Amino acid sequence: MRHPSDNGFAERRNAAADAKRQLLTKFASAPKPTDPEMREKLAAREAASRARDARRAEREALKTAENERILAEAAASAAAAEAEQRAEAEARQAEIANRVSRVVADEAARKAERDRRYAARKARRA
Repeated sequence: MRHPSDNGFAERRNAAADAKRQLLTKFASAPKPTDPEMREKLAAREAASRARDARRAEREALKTAENERILAEAAASAAAAEAEQRAEAEARQAEIANRVSRVVADEAARKAERDRRYAARKARRA
């Protein structure tokens, strides 16, 4: 902070030295890394970090399990749809085979009736 009366070089140098001295005393009075209080804070930070990592791992495990469940449901749904399509195709093939066999049976019955009429006509002429 400047004051109009503190314009002298010596006064500015003394003010800077005082500020430096205050900073040094502040850092000197700060707790050291070996102090029990600092060790407790460091231990608390590490515990919080481990807890955070555990929660992250749990979230990822849940997400992985959910993705696997969704994939399993999709695979089951696809398998069910494929089985349904296969059943429908088999039903169509069975219907076609049934229709063909009825046509063949009807054709055979018509031929037999035609042959009977032909034989009856031959028998009347003879």
